[in-house]
Amino acid sequence: MFFLLVFNMFSYAQSDYKTASDIAYYGNSVEKDTYTEQQCRLDLYYPAGGEKFPTVIWFHGGGLTAGHREIPEALKNSGIAVAGAGYRLSPKVRSEQCIEDAAAAITWVFEHIEAYGGDPDLVFVSGHSAGGYLALMAILDKHYLSSHGIDANDIAGIIPFSGQVITHFNIRKENGIKDTQPVIDRMAPLWHVRADAPPVLLITGDREKEMLGRYEENAYMARMMKIAGHEHTTLYEMDGYGHNMVYPAFPLLVDEVKKQAARIAKDK
Repeated sequence: MFFLLVFNMFSYAQSDYKTASDIAYYGNSVEKDTYTEQQCRLDLYYPAGGEKFPTVIWFHGGGLTAGHREIPEALKNSGIAVAGAGYRLSPKVRSEQCIEDAAAAITWVFEHIEAYGGDPDLVFVSGHSAGGYLALMAILDKHYLSSHGIDANDIAGIIPFSGQVITHFNIRKENGIKDTQPVIDRMAPLWHVRADAPPVLLITGDREKEMLGRYEENAYMARMMKIAGHEHTTLYEMDGYGHNMVYPAFPLLVDEVKKQAARIAKDK
């Protein structure tokens, strides 16, 4: 039965899709300035008439200082919904506020995706580089989502692309620390390794082509998650690709969504 359910989830690959654009994800309870109103929005691409489909929340890269929300073309028509979320950028805000924005965007999807036909039990969080860092921090440090009344462990999976797992270099810069000086503190995903976290798929470029030891950071993250007792951490290295390994990694993301959707359907 659960295989039939998973097949149905991904039977929308040939269906029509709709896009709901420019959705403000902060509620009225938050005081918003013009910059927050501009940046803290998402676009939702979803199967028209679909039911119980998975959703991937995608955070763009750009070092927490640049970039804009996007719905990656490679994720379209793949049987899933995609929420491309923007967030405020440094130096207009401190980097920790980027994480707070990511948590607010995740909360919006949890609270509203069912109205579009999606399954709130099948919400995945992903992103490239800085976006991967936000995905990891917003879930592994549970306080960001708990402030919205959401249990981070209800996320179906975390799939960062070349995410920084030590303290992000822009946060180090804000504190006068050079980018070649590694730091692991509460602003590092590595600080928050835990056995009860959702499944984690870490994807990086080739260790010889990646930036500033990014593969080795993720390899250490994978090892420490396993030592902490986490049973669903996987690491992929994209041989021959550098930091911009995004496009060839998308099939791994879709396969991971299918795998975890099948696991969750089986457990229901």
